[in-house]
Amino acid sequence: MAAIEPYSSSDLPRLARSVAQIVRQGGVVAVPTETYYGLGVNPFDEHAVDRLLQLKGRTDGKPILVLIGQRAQLPSLVREISSVATLLMDTFWPGPLTILFPVGNSLPHNLTAGTGAVGVRLSSCRPLAELLTICGPLTGTSANRVGGSPAREAHQVQDAMGKDVDLIIDAGPTPGGLPSTVVDVRDTVRLIREGAITRQILQNVLQIRGISLV
Repeated sequence: MAAIEPYSSSDLPRLARSVAQIVRQGGVVAVPTETYYGLGVNPFDEHAVDRLLQLKGRTDGKPILVLIGQRAQLPSLVREISSVATLLMDTFWPGPLTILFPVGNSLPHNLTAGTGAVGVRLSSCRPLAELLTICGPLTGTSANRVGGSPAREAHQVQDAMGKDVDLIIDAGPTPGGLPSTVVDVRDTVRLIREGAITRQILQNVLQIRGISLV
């Protein structure tokens, strides 16, 4: 079964080293987010992404989003950061908004599923942001198999996936609730999924700059 490590700010350097070592070796970690627990692998490692897809039982060909701990990590993932993306980041990050950017050359095809885009979010979950600031970006797909319920607690991850996950960071129960809102900013600004941030809230922000939301 997976090791479970309780999160504490005082123990952050050691925890971050453990996470970094595991993902460097192609491993999988479960981490808290602002909604549910997520599964993190090195997004730059094609084999680690393959392992993640197999673990979840995903054959849908959908892309996997990436979580970052600070905006300085974004250029390593994307090819371009538009003025619209900057506006949305300034307004909603850290928070439940996943933004689709033109993908950079360093990310593998199986992460993006050939879409030419990568979804990135700066999470408002403080333990996660602190970890990622040190160990770097990780994938952020939910910690459950296809058809399973998302996990709000570390022991639920252990029960469902403990044999296949290398480490679980336990920061207590997560809030649950609606998933992140997903917006594509590559050409027109398109709402891909309405979640915790509503269409109306997004439109109100964009209208100030004369930008329409499709």
